[in-house]
Amino acid sequence: MPVLPGAEPYRHEGGKVGVLLCHGFTGSPQSMRPWAEYLAGRGLTVSLPLLPGHGTRWQDMQVTTWQDWYAEVDQALRELSARCERVFVMGLSMGGALTLRLAARHGEEVAGIVLVNPGNKVHGLAAKALPVVRHLVPSTKGIASDIAKPGGAEVGYERVPLHAAHSLRRFFQVVDAELPQVTQPVLLLHSPQDHVVPPADSARVLSRISSTDVTEVLLEQSYHVATLDYDAERIFEESWAFVARLAPDLVGEKGSASGG
Repeated sequence: MPVLPGAEPYRHEGGKVGVLLCHGFTGSPQSMRPWAEYLAGRGLTVSLPLLPGHGTRWQDMQVTTWQDWYAEVDQALRELSARCERVFVMGLSMGGALTLRLAARHGEEVAGIVLVNPGNKVHGLAAKALPVVRHLVPSTKGIASDIAKPGGAEVGYERVPLHAAHSLRRFFQVVDAELPQVTQPVLLLHSPQDHVVPPADSARVLSRISSTDVTEVLLEQSYHVATLDYDAERIFEESWAFVARLAPDLVGEKGSASGG
């Protein structure tokens, strides 16, 4: 299947500091593209992969699992680590959960992580029914484009494939158990008004990670897809400042990462 316009993966070869960006469940790199381009413009090496089953049609996602999505970002991280001296991982929603697992499993290979409205649990009664309902109903209403800004639109699926949603639920459980293994510096930005992932998920993440260098930022003007919302520039600027603080030896004073 052809990739939806705007959902293509993005890659930029920059300096010695690398950033891996992870998009969300049923979403695509389009939701992260402005962020990726902002960091690329600061001289960083940037990787924004398209997760398996995403960016085409929801039926393609129905046959994928969390292991497929995680394997994609794990490989991208290994490629960045081979190319760069220091690597940061950043994620939105489920991409935040992928980011947390990479941090838990790769240790010092990840210099720091940035989370935007990270998912930690599939909520509600529907979640408990997923193991059975997924065999009876193939999909349900989509979750894309939860954006406060008028005209804001996310390239994502209009339907949620329930086999994939069941796998997502299991993935969140896996990641939750691994949160104490996360020790890296963390920048967590979340929206008090989020119609996809409740603030409780961010609170849960903050309560279980072992990191001591933790910064929490409220995105008061944005909904779930904050990377395309009113607070987008703040996310970009805060993440760049985070990288510059943790990798000052590799980032130039004029806002670029040193090459070589």
